[in-house]
Amino acid sequence: MESEKRKSSRENMVQKLYDTCKQIFANGKAGYVPPPHDIQRLTSLLDSLVPKDFKFTTPSLEFSSTNPPGTVEAPLVTYIKIHECNKFSIGIFCLPPSGVIPLHNHPGMTVFSKLLAGTMHATSYDWVHNHDHQANHYRGQQEKRMRLAKVYVDADFTAPCKSSVLFPESGGNMHCFKALTPCILLDVLGPPYSEPEGRHCTYYQHYSYDHISFSDGNKEMKMKEDETRSYAWLEERKDEQFVVLGGTYDGPTIKL
Repeated sequence: MESEKRKSSRENMVQKLYDTCKQIFANGKAGYVPPPHDIQRLTSLLDSLVPKDFKFTTPSLEFSSTNPPGTVEAPLVTYIKIHECNKFSIGIFCLPPSGVIPLHNHPGMTVFSKLLAGTMHATSYDWVHNHDHQANHYRGQQEKRMRLAKVYVDADFTAPCKSSVLFPESGGNMHCFKALTPCILLDVLGPPYSEPEGRHCTYYQHYSYDHISFSDGNKEMKMKEDETRSYAWLEERKDEQFVVLGGTYDGPTIKL
């Protein structure tokens, strides 16, 4: 009997995730950041989730297509929508080895991510706001189309690991992922992208640099060489298109 209760509890984890998001983002809008106790509540729930909660099994980790030998494009990523409304969205990215989610932003959004399976490399950035744009002439006139960003995360992650949270102005609002093995990545966005409301996804190309100058009154401060790896130039990619395969959600039914 006790075993059956535990099994029933695990079967309801997706419903619990939906109910928790619905409560936390009930009054959410662009720029909304849940209070610390709600962030802790949701991250704790995400940390407890496993692939089987969504009816993923080991064979299903080989979900996505791979490109023919000799091609240079990254294999396609599959996206499975679990729920989306104007307050929040819940979805799963399934990445084959070498699958990439390109560098992109989350305008006015708080995003919770949980790696359910696999190993991936994650890199994230936040804008540097006190940069003197005229101090450097990086790659000639190209710098005018670039902004300086500070690296927030640049590391490999292997499931099971702690969930992560990014915020509208901090926490690595711009991020990218590359799968080193087959990966399952759960995302909760609050609020989700919305073209009519001005929350469109922007993609970026990152560049390294030789040195950076900051404006501090009338003084110019050059960054130490051992700090240069902590910064990058980001340029908006207007022609970028992130194409995903649409997957079908076959997990536990959610009662709205």
